[in-house]
Amino acid sequence: MNQLLINSGFPWLNLLVGLPLAGALILLVFGKDTISRQLTLIITLVNALCTLPVLHGFDSSNTAFQFAHIYTWIPQLHINYTVGVDGISILLVALTTLVMPLCVLASWTYINKRITAFMVCLLVMESAMIGVFIALDFVLFYIFWEFMLIPMYLLIAIWGGPRKSYASIKFFLYTLAGSVLLLVAIIALYLHNGTFFIPAMMWREYGQLFQLLIFLAFFLAFAIKVPMFPFHTWLPAAHVEAPTAGSVLLASILLKMGTYGFLRFCLPITPDASMLLATPLLWLSIAGIIYGGCTALAQQDMKKLIAYSSVGHMGFVTLGIFVFNLHGLQGAMLQMLNHGITTGALFLCIGMIYERNHSRDLAKATGLGPYMPWFATFFTFFSLSAFAFPGTNSFIGEFLVLAGAFAHKPALALAAVPGALLAAAYMLRLLQKVIWGGVNNPDQSKLSDLGLREILVLAPLLLFVFWIGLGPQPFLDYMNPTLNELLQKLHEWQQGQQGMSLNWIF
Repeated sequence: MNQLLINSGFPWLNLLVGLPLAGALILLVFGKDTISRQLTLIITLVNALCTLPVLHGFDSSNTAFQFAHIYTWIPQLHINYTVGVDGISILLVALTTLVMPLCVLASWTYINKRITAFMVCLLVMESAMIGVFIALDFVLFYIFWEFMLIPMYLLIAIWGGPRKSYASIKFFLYTLAGSVLLLVAIIALYLHNGTFFIPAMMWREYGQLFQLLIFLAFFLAFAIKVPMFPFHTWLPAAHVEAPTAGSVLLASILLKMGTYGFLRFCLPITPDASMLLATPLLWLSIAGIIYGGCTALAQQDMKKLIAYSSVGHMGFVTLGIFVFNLHGLQGAMLQMLNHGITTGALFLCIGMIYERNHSRDLAKATGLGPYMPWFATFFTFFSLSAFAFPGTNSFIGEFLVLAGAFAHKPALALAAVPGALLAAAYMLRLLQKVIWGGVNNPDQSKLSDLGLREILVLAPLLLFVFWIGLGPQPFLDYMNPTLNELLQKLHEWQQGQQGMSLNWIF
């Protein structure tokens, strides 16, 4: 896992980070609102196409970090520009580049003020999000991690809803609080290891107290980002007030940074602490699954309903991570992708309703099916995916998580089952009301069905709903070697160590 395969060919990863940032600079200097949309769409589409050589050239049998580049940056502090991808990060990079052009298209008519500034924020966000997943130097990682906060804050604060100031400040403060702890942990690891190179920090001997404190700092930073229960309270406000593209980026990419952090840092850097605290984290995951489902079931605001559902869905991801077996980790990785695809699509659908009737109230969006058949078709399939209907992407991911939980401790799997039932309840309720409604539906006859642009936004996501649902093996092939090695090292570490106990603390 510590190996780097230095890329001697074209620097694709540098291009994936640099192209959106260069596009943002061009827009800032020369951009006009009349051409900003078109230019941003071209840049994000080109970046998505540039992901294909990385996916094609990735050696799925090799667990090393591939397409790696190292450039000396600040030699006095041993800080370098070091990037690379492995089986954990490559699919998240691909998800990011897939979602970005869809966000641009979804904002085509939705955003009609400060268009250039909005597109600049999207492009800067793309660079920062990709940078988080490919950075192999902790300082570089932290810069990208923090850099992402600014454009996301601006997206909510400038183009958000009526309570945008409250939502944007709450999002920023929550995430910044976790980031400060993350920075402290990074500095402590540097002082211990003398390097910021992330792979060099993995599977090292650390003192028990040191490892536990590092894990807790990591945990709070990543749990806020996921967000895990009870650190979730910033999420509904941010989702509800954010513009459609902001909600999609929050759901599809930003939440995955937290679970990515658990896999990339907590397990290989603090394995003893991860295993010691796994049980309470597993039950926190169960609490999030149940709480998210119950709260979503009570919502009348459609965006808030999907926002609370994210708490439950991400609970399945953390559940899969901390059962420490292959099925659990496979399910967690797939659910990270699935949640990004399905929940992002649902936020896009709700944004399309909002553009037509200027309301997120479920009572004002009932009975759309007869007047919007294309919308009804897409919304039905995405709703089925959201509660893991067999044949859709979420089914295989949730199945693997539950299989891993059952193998680890059957009580965990049984405790998570009500969460799956709640997901079916709130999604079927939403679907029934939006498509059919009741006998006193508002007059929806003036609403137009989806146009070509909107169909092009939703169609790629629907393709992945069925591709992953019916043929997940190509996606598993990317992640399996890396996950297998991670588990092997965890088991070897567990067998070779005395094990951490809470007794020494007391």
